[in-house]
Amino acid sequence: MNKRKIVIICVGILLAGVVVTTMIFFTEPTAKREGATRETAMLVDVVEVEQGDFQPVFSATGTVQPVEDVMLSPLVGGQIVRRSPAFTPGGFVKKNEILLQIDPSDYRNTLELRKSELQQSQTNLNMEMGRQQVAEQDLALIGGDSLSDAEKSLVLRRPQLDAVKSTVKAGQASVAQAELNLDRTTLRSPFDAHILSQNVTVGSQVSPGDNLGRLVGTEHYWVVVNVAVDKLKWLSFPGTEKEKGSLVKIMSSTAWGDNAYREGYLHRQVGALDDQTRLARVLVRVADPLANEKGKEELPRLMIGAFVDAQMRGDKLEDVVRLPRDYLRSNQTVWVMEDGKLSIREVNIVLNDSKYTYINKGLSDQDLVVTTNLSTVTEGIGLRTQATDSATGNMEMKN
Repeated sequence: MNKRKIVIICVGILLAGVVVTTMIFFTEPTAKREGATRETAMLVDVVEVEQGDFQPVFSATGTVQPVEDVMLSPLVGGQIVRRSPAFTPGGFVKKNEILLQIDPSDYRNTLELRKSELQQSQTNLNMEMGRQQVAEQDLALIGGDSLSDAEKSLVLRRPQLDAVKSTVKAGQASVAQAELNLDRTTLRSPFDAHILSQNVTVGSQVSPGDNLGRLVGTEHYWVVVNVAVDKLKWLSFPGTEKEKGSLVKIMSSTAWGDNAYREGYLHRQVGALDDQTRLARVLVRVADPLANEKGKEELPRLMIGAFVDAQMRGDKLEDVVRLPRDYLRSNQTVWVMEDGKLSIREVNIVLNDSKYTYINKGLSDQDLVVTTNLSTVTEGIGLRTQATDSATGNMEMKN
């Protein structure tokens, strides 16, 4: 192929390229101004708020503790001769149920001895009273007008009578103490109890003050909850034992699952701040914590020392707007979509709980609060939602 043909082919390719470029340029679609205004409005999500009466819910953590907690100790010493089968860790006993029996033989003998001594003292008293009657008769025969009161007392044997009476009283006290010691050889449960520990068995030698086991009452448990001090004014505590405070829902998702819970009621403020957290401590009273009552067998059981979550219902707030806390912006402002534009509202917050903020000024019923996080926030910028886009599209299709 000669140079002339090569030049002709190159020129042809260049001309074809020019023609194609020219066609693309003149056939390019042109932008229309009609849709520019709508496209500049930012697409956002909104929620419609409701104004009304609401009860706040405060979330906190707490620790389960027994209301009644005792270490079983004997008041007399001796050998354990009987132990109740229920007196084992995890066992349940009723009030006044016998737990342990200390050998009572020595105490029975002591009681009989003290009774004998008392009887001898009473016999001596009767004999002394007889002698006093004889002394009174003798004094009347010899005439005692010249005697002083002290001399008459000696003649009538009054000191001897007082001494014998004292001996009788001492004997009565000794008998009472012996009976008490004998009764103390039987160790009973002071209340309906759950046995947490057992340290002795049959044959063990015990002395006064020994730790024989630990018992906790089963009627009620405490849940000690730490609460911010500024939340206390929104919680109700009972004025008497018959009243109930604010309702509290006790949960433990780890031990019980997500849906299980127990109910309790606020009972008392401890009246002292926690040393580490500086939070106020309150007592939540939970009845039948071990679910022993009939009909409550399916409820979860509380465990001493367990950490639980507590949701406390506060006093009712009237005529307020409840808004999720995530929708509250900086400087206590809320973004509101009003007539297709952004309105930045300053609001007055009455209270914040664990999930919501409660507002009494700045928002009204059915206001549309913007939930989308915007990169550019300026008062009055255009906003649109999926609903407004759908409505505009339907109108254009009809036209």
